[in-house]
Amino acid sequence: MVPLRDCKAWQDAGLVLSTTSNEACKLFDAALTQYATWANNESLGGIEGCLSKLKAADPNFTMGHVIANGLELIGTGSSVRLNKELDSAMRTMMTLSKSQPLTEREKLHVSALDMFASGQLPKACDLWEQILQSHPTDLLALKFAQDTYFYLGYHIQMRDSVARVYPFWTPDIPLSSYVKGYYSFGLVETNLFDRAEELAREDSDMLACHNYWHWALYFIEKGEYEAALTIYDNHIAPQCLSSGSMLDIVDNCSMLYRLHLEGVKLGDRWNNVLELTKKHTKDHILLFNDVHILMSSLGAKDHKTTDELLTTLQELVKGPCEDHELSLAPSLGLPLCQAFVEFENGNCDKAVDLLYPIRYQLIQLGGSNAQRDVFSQLLIHAALNSKSQAKQNLARCLLRERDVMRPNSPMTERLIRKAAAVHSMA
Repeated sequence: MVPLRDCKAWQDAGLVLSTTSNEACKLFDAALTQYATWANNESLGGIEGCLSKLKAADPNFTMGHVIANGLELIGTGSSVRLNKELDSAMRTMMTLSKSQPLTEREKLHVSALDMFASGQLPKACDLWEQILQSHPTDLLALKFAQDTYFYLGYHIQMRDSVARVYPFWTPDIPLSSYVKGYYSFGLVETNLFDRAEELAREDSDMLACHNYWHWALYFIEKGEYEAALTIYDNHIAPQCLSSGSMLDIVDNCSMLYRLHLEGVKLGDRWNNVLELTKKHTKDHILLFNDVHILMSSLGAKDHKTTDELLTTLQELVKGPCEDHELSLAPSLGLPLCQAFVEFENGNCDKAVDLLYPIRYQLIQLGGSNAQRDVFSQLLIHAALNSKSQAKQNLARCLLRERDVMRPNSPMTERLIRKAAAVHSMA
């Protein structure tokens, strides 16, 4: 493993950190490494352990506060609106940043995080991009921007943000292979598959893109539901229960909802997920999170939690605010949530009426193409189960479109057969 960087090593890399503590610099590197690689490395003390020791090593190290607060915010399971401790930590960071001489880069990091905390996600990205123009190897700015573009559904920006700095990431720079991974992901999400594959083949240390969620999706696609449930029970659910992270919660809810759409009996699994999601019902940090939390309350048939999620979101959007996500709630977030509710209540016509007009705007809610496909599946199922012949015909049109875009898909073939049966009965 590459040695963790001390004060001089950061300075030599052109990324000066305003602290005299070598220990703080090394712990900052350890936390950044784990964030960049999506790994909780116990040999480094885990992310939480590193952040705790980092604050102890130099309580006044502003970039230590930036990475600690940034990781809390970027996880989207907590916000300054609801978490007083996080709000206080952000205030401490802002005060510290004004009471000591910082580099221009560090000041921009503080400002970007302040924007993110207030829900102004595009403005936060603009500031991280400003950093990258002068400091293309600032991995914290790059990764924060990447994750935020992902939340915003800005896939082209996600790709191009890395493309602009990629030439500077030579193999001798720590974690350069992961930056190659970020670039490949941006290329895949913008349908440049050949270029992504070419890039991935240049190196042998690229992380494999397989994870349990995608593996289970493959089995659902094939109609092998028991295999998908086995992966869910052995890997996806335990990981979610142990981490409680929003990324794992979203994967969990999405997996179960896809199985639900396929008519698979899920037993108590929704109730187990609800134990985790219930405490996030009033968060409303990302609309993408909200709709997945809603899947769990609908799946568990917890009407009180469903109502609470929708009413608290409706209340929040009434007042004027600069929060980017909340600004999308009236036109996208609420209709999408309501479409799920109507579908679960058997009002398939209404679900189609809500979902079909916004289908091309849903990219604005973020997530990957694979993650957002659950919304397309819902629309097809709602149209198929509609009482209206026009909507049943729409289902056949949507399936033809899907068949062209995803040739030889067993799931599409199953749905086409179902559509044909519905048509012959009509």
